[in-house]
Amino acid sequence: MQNQILKAGQTFPDIKVKTEDGREQALVDVHNKATTAKWTLVTVYRGQHCPICLKYLNELNLFTGRFNALDIELVAVSADDKQQLAQFKDKGLEVSFPVVLELQVEDMKKLGLYISEPTSNAETDHLFAEPALFLVNPKGKITMIEIANAPFIRPDIDRFVSGLEYAMEHNYPTRGTHSY
Repeated sequence: MQNQILKAGQTFPDIKVKTEDGREQALVDVHNKATTAKWTLVTVYRGQHCPICLKYLNELNLFTGRFNALDIELVAVSADDKQQLAQFKDKGLEVSFPVVLELQVEDMKKLGLYISEPTSNAETDHLFAEPALFLVNPKGKITMIEIANAPFIRPDIDRFVSGLEYAMEHNYPTRGTHSY
């Protein structure tokens, strides 16, 4: 399967991941979104081997109050397994939002993510996704997308949250929906 190109306004794909305690769940529960007023910000990170991811997720956690004020739930996901998440926490990951596991390559492709091979076994033991952000509205539709092919390309969190605050206050439309 080749990577798909997700479009703004599209329904977020039905993707199953594992929780830290081993339960399977939807990455974004698109079927339940019609009954809740919560938005979801999905943050795809490379894995425990990435010090930039560690810093970014911990910084993202500093903004949870502002995300909560906007009714945005945060969730982070990678291809890492439970043991690798434990190693990430040992390295200093301290977040209050869920970090889910075992994003499969087929699902990375559904999301249109860039996928990388490890440079060595010291880095990691599996293919992994490069960073991405997906803002999903309460109806399960993707309203904002940021997909990167390298760990250095990520939005400034303060600017991003300020933009979200503006967008929510002014009922900013989903952009980038023109088809050519």
